[in-house]
Amino acid sequence: MNLHDTVTRYEGLLRTGQWFAQLPESLQTWLLDTATVVHLHAGQVLFEQNDAAHGLYAVISGCISISRQRADGKEALLTLMESPHWFGEITLFDRMNRTHNAVALGETVLIHIRGELLDQLLAKEPHYWQNFGQLLTDKIRLLLNQAEDLALRTSGQRLANRLVFFAENASNRADRSRRIIPIPQEQLAMMLYLTRQTTNQLLKDLERQGFIKLVYGAIEILDIEGLRTFADPPLINK
Repeated sequence: MNLHDTVTRYEGLLRTGQWFAQLPESLQTWLLDTATVVHLHAGQVLFEQNDAAHGLYAVISGCISISRQRADGKEALLTLMESPHWFGEITLFDRMNRTHNAVALGETVLIHIRGELLDQLLAKEPHYWQNFGQLLTDKIRLLLNQAEDLALRTSGQRLANRLVFFAENASNRADRSRRIIPIPQEQLAMMLYLTRQTTNQLLKDLERQGFIKLVYGAIEILDIEGLRTFADPPLINK
């Protein structure tokens, strides 16, 4: 099997992602023709913060954690990237080094578009900048929603909202009411800026209400609509 065949067999999966699906057919074809496949083992680093930029990625299978480490060694887990999400576009615009660490949480398959090839494409077809800009603004909207979480939601509501986000962004969307989220509690706590103990207490409270079930190294969603209502309770008119 040649390299082109290896990449194009993921076309159906990539089309389940909102960004890729709305691209012009010509750009979809170019990305598939240009991409190479990257295999990572659990714990393998894709890139680190301050690394030189080297292109755009899409997750095919597995999971990539996006985090940042401070000078004192403390780490903030920003998000998890699962199939079929694309990432790495920030440096395409600002030409600076990588802003965060990207590490495989398990056996992970990605496709990679080299930065110099993207530059050549955009120099030739500058109208495609808008498409890559859409990818960037999608991330900005997500960050604004996370900032809103911190300002307006309780810790329990933030936790429920993040679980809903993970469930709805799963690659297998056949049954959103029952979904295994493979994330350890420690990583979930880091993502929400909570202690491990607080996160465990909040998860047990959600479990008592029948929204989730705690399993080893993962969380099973039992009632996504209940979680959504818990995260955004209806307003009561007085």
